[in-house]
Amino acid sequence: MKLLTLCAVASLATQAVGAAIKHKLNGFTITEHPDPVKRDLLQRYVTWDDKSLFINGERIMIFSGEFHPYRLPVPSLWLDVLQKVKALGFNCISFYTDWALLEGKPGDYRAKGIFALEPFFEAAKEAGIYLLARPGPYVNAESSGGGFPGWLQRVNGTLRTADKGFLDATDNYIATIGAAIAKAQITNGGPVILYQPENEYTNGCCGEKFPDPDYFQYVIDQARDAGIVVPMISNDASPDGHNAPNTGKGAADIYGHDSYPLGFDCANPAVWPEGNLPTNFRTLHEEQSPTTPYSLVEFQAGAYDPWGGPGFAACADLVNHEFERVFYKNNFSFRVAIFNLYMIFGGTNWGNLGHPGGYTSYDYGSVLSETRNITREKYSELKLFGNFVKVSPSYLLADPGNQTTGYTNTSSLTVTPLKADGSISYYVVRHTDYSSQESTSYKLRLATSSGNVTVPQLGGELYLNGRDSKVHVADYDVSGTTIVYSTAEIFTWKRFADSKVLVLYGGPGEHHELAIASKSEASIIEGSQSGINSKQIGSNVVISWDVSSTRRIVQVDDLKIFLLDRNTAYNYWVPEIPAEGTTPGYSNEKNTASSIIVKAGYLVRTAYLKDADLHLTVDFNATTPIEVIGAPEKAQNLYINNEKISHKVDKNGIWTSEVKYTPPEINLPSLEDLDWKYLDTLPEIQSSYDDSAWPKADKPTTDNDHRPLDTPTSLYSSDYGFHTGYLVYRGSFVAQGNETTFFIRTQGGQGFGSSVWLNQTLLGSWTGLNQDSDNNSTYKLPSLQRGKNYVFTVVVDNMGLDENFDVGADVMKNPRGILNYSLSGRSQDAITWKLTGNLGGEDYQDKVRGPLNEGGLYAERYGFHQPEPPGADWESSSPLDGLSKPGIGFYTTNFDLSIPSGYDVPVYFNFGNATDSNPAPFRAQLYVNGYQYGKYVSNIGPQTSFPVPEGILNHRGTNWVAVSLWALGEEGAKLSNFELSHETPVKTGLKEVEAAEQPNYEAREGVY
Repeated sequence: MKLLTLCAVASLATQAVGAAIKHKLNGFTITEHPDPVKRDLLQRYVTWDDKSLFINGERIMIFSGEFHPYRLPVPSLWLDVLQKVKALGFNCISFYTDWALLEGKPGDYRAKGIFALEPFFEAAKEAGIYLLARPGPYVNAESSGGGFPGWLQRVNGTLRTADKGFLDATDNYIATIGAAIAKAQITNGGPVILYQPENEYTNGCCGEKFPDPDYFQYVIDQARDAGIVVPMISNDASPDGHNAPNTGKGAADIYGHDSYPLGFDCANPAVWPEGNLPTNFRTLHEEQSPTTPYSLVEFQAGAYDPWGGPGFAACADLVNHEFERVFYKNNFSFRVAIFNLYMIFGGTNWGNLGHPGGYTSYDYGSVLSETRNITREKYSELKLFGNFVKVSPSYLLADPGNQTTGYTNTSSLTVTPLKADGSISYYVVRHTDYSSQESTSYKLRLATSSGNVTVPQLGGELYLNGRDSKVHVADYDVSGTTIVYSTAEIFTWKRFADSKVLVLYGGPGEHHELAIASKSEASIIEGSQSGINSKQIGSNVVISWDVSSTRRIVQVDDLKIFLLDRNTAYNYWVPEIPAEGTTPGYSNEKNTASSIIVKAGYLVRTAYLKDADLHLTVDFNATTPIEVIGAPEKAQNLYINNEKISHKVDKNGIWTSEVKYTPPEINLPSLEDLDWKYLDTLPEIQSSYDDSAWPKADKPTTDNDHRPLDTPTSLYSSDYGFHTGYLVYRGSFVAQGNETTFFIRTQGGQGFGSSVWLNQTLLGSWTGLNQDSDNNSTYKLPSLQRGKNYVFTVVVDNMGLDENFDVGADVMKNPRGILNYSLSGRSQDAITWKLTGNLGGEDYQDKVRGPLNEGGLYAERYGFHQPEPPGADWESSSPLDGLSKPGIGFYTTNFDLSIPSGYDVPVYFNFGNATDSNPAPFRAQLYVNGYQYGKYVSNIGPQTSFPVPEGILNHRGTNWVAVSLWALGEEGAKLSNFELSHETPVKTGLKEVEAAEQPNYEAREGVY
């Protein structure tokens, strides 16, 4: 359809929204859109039935992964992630946005530079990836406050409810971000096909009305009024039926839900608890939303890890390739039609954006590692499944049957059949005890167009080895050739000009069999005949084969069947060749048909044809043989990453070549040998320090309606606009001489720490525990001189704001800072308090790096963590020298890198563990070119290595690095070692990375 028509429809849709019915709720106006004719108009380009979505009239399964662009603040790297997702066979990305990063001050919405969405939308278009937009306002996402900005702590009203104060607070954000998303909708030629209002609106408590259809309708209407016309999809945190289409007001167009069946016990990655495999999802769907496609809007693809946890490598082991085989194919048996995996790429909680339950890394154990690396086996396994689904559209018309043990000869296995029109069938086989690691032999009973058969027919047995599942097919169509059955799994199939290709694979040591509706003989055209047998049975040729690490190709009529083992199949890719241009476009029947098959190792990004030249963009981490199967007829020359490569053509028409890989020389500087400069960044404890310019903590009441004050004036940081990073308090009093103890209760979230000084004397520190969000401490005072002025200096590490999962609990409003205190023998008002966080609070200084990146340390307030600070005359000292007494030091240096272009080289900053069995506790922050890219807690962990992406780190240029070092004990602290390292360089077809903005230090007005 022409763009003019699309725009006309969008215009009419806007008119339909404008003509909506309005009414009052709690004193404000909300809008309803009840007219079904108008609603149909809104969804003309993305429609649905009970089985799937239709995009531009074509039935399609949405296979998606979760990616949060704000967790990778280098826009030129977004395409890299999206292309790697496209290569999985996926066609969609789901994304959150973080309100706290975009509206750090009420009414001041900023979405520029690293926070702009438009480059993300453009990258999705270039990659050929649709988008599911999930802007909240609440997102959860293990982000600080669940994405809520800290100033919501001052909102009078319950969050995520119809209270006017909360809804008014959301209006500017949703109106602005909604308008940006609306411009990128498919109706405007963009990639956005679905919109999710709110997130995980599932649990209520504390006497709050829940669920509240008026509230949810308001959130939907906010988006509609902003111009959103694509369908609304919900995301229940569990399959409870909230906001399903049949629930009346507040109903979404399409119902969906979450599922994290293995939970988050990364400490025991081999344990699959009994009964955690979902078996009733299909039944629940038929009860809750039978008219919409079955949608899993978040399904587990990793796990979060808390402070003190086992680390994300263990999470990747928990949700590994075996998990994918069992759980994802189980979902396939339910005919899942919108399937989004959380996370496909996690990224980094840089700049204090994470919630207190997690540390800097948000790797999540996901399919792509935090460094965007694809070396985890779960990536390759998922690619096999994703590409199979992509070439099996009949699946969407198949009716799921009951799970039963009746299709095999053993009760140890359970089978779920799916049968479509024309007798096409899918049989999903798993262990009845889904966590079983047994090797189980079986025979399978199938209903086919040739009658009921028990396979294998030519002898031998099938095997399900350990934690595995199989999708066996019957009467499967390969471009007019009927695969009567195949016990081996399908990776992909293609029709080329002179033949058809079917790629099958099996696990090590397995035996498989397939039958093809043909009276022709099977001939082996590549590889050994050992382990392969064939026989004509009725009108079918039946082929049995033992899985081998050596490829065999069998031909029947014009069908070439590639028989692979699973590990070999991991090296195959299916890039789409666009009809014109160099980008693949969105996956549809035509583009899928135009794809080729490439064997190439690490990664094939794209393919396109230009005249007689076939171009591939490919990444390499080793010398790699290249094969092109099904090269277009007019293609004569092979180009890889724009370089012409010689190739040969074998007897089967396969192009073969090889790309040499020689790792480049990577010289990383020794951080220990650099010229470091030192600054005391806790001058507040010095007797000469002047705090006259500091904000006074003088509010007699709090704007936080969640927790009453226990102090004469509020010491809640958010009452004064400070929501992120370290908080510093100064409490002055005149001694009477009889004070002996000081009690203080501080709160900073899980894993936080705090220190308390009296003048220049450390009274003590709370060094932190993962499970503790607040701490009560009583400190013994030295003898005080009557009539003398004393100052308490209190430093609190704000680990982020709590998420707000349960509606009514309002735990996002849990304050940060000082909750209570008492000075023995004195009233509380004997102490006069001041406080600070990041300079300016909500009027934050660094508009480029955003409202959360800086905390309240002296060096941060001045901006010394940014490139080129005025440190030439500072003392020379390194964080490896450290501090000999308690305090907070700030260290800065610079170095040049010269990493060769054309290589993707993940670089890490590594904080070494001390060799002392009981090292002095300390906390450190890492800044790279002004971006906070690491928060290290020595006594909690687990993270010691902090990857910093190219674009934040300048691979060919100068880099400024800063470290703050907070010694919590009398013995001081130092880094036992601090060094750079890198992973294997990947020779890449990725475009040159453009650096994120890195503004240098400039003197700040009003600094103190």
